[in-house]
Amino acid sequence: MKLTILFGGASFEHEISIVSAITLKEKLSNFELTFIFCDSDHTFYLIDASKMKAITFSKGEHKKMPVLTLTQGAFLQKKIFSKSEYSSTVLNLIHGADGEDGTMAALLDFYAIKYIGPRIDASIFSYDKRYTKYLCEAIGIKSVRYEVIYKNEHCNITIPYPIIVKPVSLGSSIGVSIVKDESELDYALDVAFEFDDTLIVEPFLEGVREYNLAGYFANNAMHYSIVEEPHKEEFLDFEKKYMDFSRSEQVAQADISEALRLRLQTNFEKVYRGLFEGALIRCDFFVFHDEILLNEINPIPGSMANYLFEDFATALEELSLSLPHAKRPKVTYDYIHSISKAKGK
Repeated sequence: MKLTILFGGASFEHEISIVSAITLKEKLSNFELTFIFCDSDHTFYLIDASKMKAITFSKGEHKKMPVLTLTQGAFLQKKIFSKSEYSSTVLNLIHGADGEDGTMAALLDFYAIKYIGPRIDASIFSYDKRYTKYLCEAIGIKSVRYEVIYKNEHCNITIPYPIIVKPVSLGSSIGVSIVKDESELDYALDVAFEFDDTLIVEPFLEGVREYNLAGYFANNAMHYSIVEEPHKEEFLDFEKKYMDFSRSEQVAQADISEALRLRLQTNFEKVYRGLFEGALIRCDFFVFHDEILLNEINPIPGSMANYLFEDFATALEELSLSLPHAKRPKVTYDYIHSISKAKGK
């Protein structure tokens, strides 16, 4: 299968995207892969597969490689006397801003390029944690209680300590702090406001169980990964998650009942259907006092959550054959012609 992996982007998760792309190069060794890197200045580069190493990007060596532009249905490399088009299905592997906020989805849709990843509306509801909460309320999914804090406004938190402070539009635990009492709050807010002007505050739930489940829709049916129970201390910080993104070996199935597994899948499908078609996503759930709570939607999971699937390559092949197609209206200019005719022009 031919597949173009698009990675990088201008975000705090830029390096994580590079790690994910390198991991998938190994995981999808039987695919015919093309690698396109989006630099932090939004220039696209065609990366030689043999140069898919972290040092290529950290040393700026990618800037010596061919620059690409966009044309209808493809990325385009212009040469002196010719041009080359790269038109295979794109896997949007840009984490955070550019990739998960809807920017890349809009760009690929505009140029009619087929891609695996969240569409614009799905990106909006999963990128901003406030909108994820609104989505939960709209579709009848329970989530953790929350309050929103804005920069340069008076902070009046009513949730009892301990609490978790998060930037609303960042993943990978960037800027996240557990605050155990009021004396720690100002520092946590300063850290989080370095990354975002809006924060979300949630209670820190003692004794909660966390489960991760990934899935996608293809061949007119939902397909699910195994359920993982991540092992952690209080929460997965950036360093732990950064290392986690390079995983390529399948993890163990969580030791849970069939009833709980089905409940998690039911909640996942409620989140996915009608919004995330075309994407492989991961939902992180809490189970607290036998209640299932949606913690987070990962529209482009690190390394695409390949470690949760027994056959990740087949999953991508199935998904690539079931991508939604944006419909464009046919422009006829009948209205303008009728006006011109009426005016005798």
